[in-house]
Amino acid sequence: WPGLPVLRWLPVLRWLPRYSRAWLQLDLIAGLTVGLTVVPQALAYAEVAGLPLQYGLYSSFMGCFVYCFLGTAKDVTLGPTAIMSLLVSSYAFHEPVYAILLAFLSGCIQLAMGLLHLGFLLDFISCPVIKGFTSAAAITISFNQVKNILGLQGIPRQFFLQVYETLRRIGETRVGDAVLGLACLAALAGLRAMKSHLPRASHTDPLAARFSYLIVWTSATARNALVVLFAGLVAYSFQAMGSQPLTLTGSIPQGLPVFRLPCFSMTTPNGTVPFGSMVEDMGVGLAVVPLMGLLETVAIAKAFASQNDYRIDPNQELLAMGFANILGSFVSSYPITGSFGRTAVNAQSGVCTPAGGLVTGALVLLSLAYLTSLFYYIPKAALAAVIISAVVPMFDAEIFGMLWRVKRLDLVPLCVTFLLCFWEVQYGIVAGVLVSGILLLYSIARPPVKVSEGDVLLVQPRSSLHFPAIEYLRDTVCSRALAASPPRSVILDCCHISSIDYTVVVGLAELLQDLRKHGISLAFCSLQDPVLKVLLSADLEGFQHFPSREEAEQCGGAELGGGGAAPFTSTSESSLLPA
Repeated sequence: WPGLPVLRWLPVLRWLPRYSRAWLQLDLIAGLTVGLTVVPQALAYAEVAGLPLQYGLYSSFMGCFVYCFLGTAKDVTLGPTAIMSLLVSSYAFHEPVYAILLAFLSGCIQLAMGLLHLGFLLDFISCPVIKGFTSAAAITISFNQVKNILGLQGIPRQFFLQVYETLRRIGETRVGDAVLGLACLAALAGLRAMKSHLPRASHTDPLAARFSYLIVWTSATARNALVVLFAGLVAYSFQAMGSQPLTLTGSIPQGLPVFRLPCFSMTTPNGTVPFGSMVEDMGVGLAVVPLMGLLETVAIAKAFASQNDYRIDPNQELLAMGFANILGSFVSSYPITGSFGRTAVNAQSGVCTPAGGLVTGALVLLSLAYLTSLFYYIPKAALAAVIISAVVPMFDAEIFGMLWRVKRLDLVPLCVTFLLCFWEVQYGIVAGVLVSGILLLYSIARPPVKVSEGDVLLVQPRSSLHFPAIEYLRDTVCSRALAASPPRSVILDCCHISSIDYTVVVGLAELLQDLRKHGISLAFCSLQDPVLKVLLSADLEGFQHFPSREEAEQCGGAELGGGGAAPFTSTSESSLLPA
């Protein structure tokens, strides 16, 4: 786009010229800390997505690199998350080819939304829908990992079948997996609690106190890596002794992914699945995945920008997400988004610029190149504990009570989304958005209307009028005006109406005509300029308007216009209604 500054499209150029050695030191620490968090989480989230574990690592570095150049929030880190992994599990059918193509297409959609400034579409996903989805996701993801904690094999992925089979086969629990899994959960919970209650060390504290604080803070922040490392050592010890009571992750291919275009077809034993069929199979996922990815990223970026006193550009965030997913698909990544947990770690580590992501991405690449042989010994129960520990805080029990107190009607989309997500994620999200939309449309179609009776009948719509509302307004005015005894004039106070459409103009013309047939006059007052301009352009028969309600009331009586302030009138025949 000519005329647009390069700084807008490449935010890296805003901070790179000012980059300092002090920033480099803090970015290195933050990048390493986040890297120690992302590696075990990536392996665990690939399990949630139903993909081979290496795909979690493949999805964890490109977003870090791209966001460094295109992102506007210094704290945000992109990569696999629990929510996105759950969606990939639903729409990619546990097939890497589908997951990679989904990343490419999602990136294209996100990029298009950024270029067309369509970020406002995210505003139509209401908070109750988001809370219902994330709370249900926390339960489904957590319960999906119970089988790994218990060491059970062959458990189906559908939630209700999963619950039934897990309870039916609970007697087959492997003691080693259960003990290790519960121990890892306890350790993660303890380290999380320790970090939240850890008093911050000040520069005036003794060196020993500050050093102790650093050790405890680092241990608590890198708790996922420590727990997985400990569990891996336990598993290796058992292997060395010739017995293995734990279920291990197994072999993970070593080396970096090949940089290539995603496959636009898939070969199966029954033939080739063409691109069109793959898109048809993913269906509504092509809307849900990019939208939820953008929503998660923008919400996280706004939250941390507010907390740390800087501003973000939502449309630039869409572009960054789009490029990250498109380029990620070239290295076999499944769809990624902003991670709240890792972004929090990044911020708490004192990151100064998005350059911290370069360190995180480099650490993931080093893991892929040299450490995958060690991942063989990671017990599945330990990865399950990492997932459960990460997603449990997403369940917001307080939102139900909050909505009950604040607005009970909002419980409807919350509960619809929450319950249907246990059946299928896509049904829950789509149904929640539809219910929210219906409630929104109902509020537009039935705006609050205050009617006051006195010498005149004063009618005050409390919001703008749009075409679904005009019949309701007509019925309200006619029923109250005709029921009044003795008959009195009607004043329509339009001070809250900032816009109207053509259907409303037609409805008002019909209302004027209906009341005139019964000998009742109607006047308008406090019209805002855009509304007045539209009504004057329509040239309504018998249209009268006053600058204020007081002037309109002074003219009230048996017939408006009989005295007091002179109204602005239009007496010509209206062209909106048939003769």
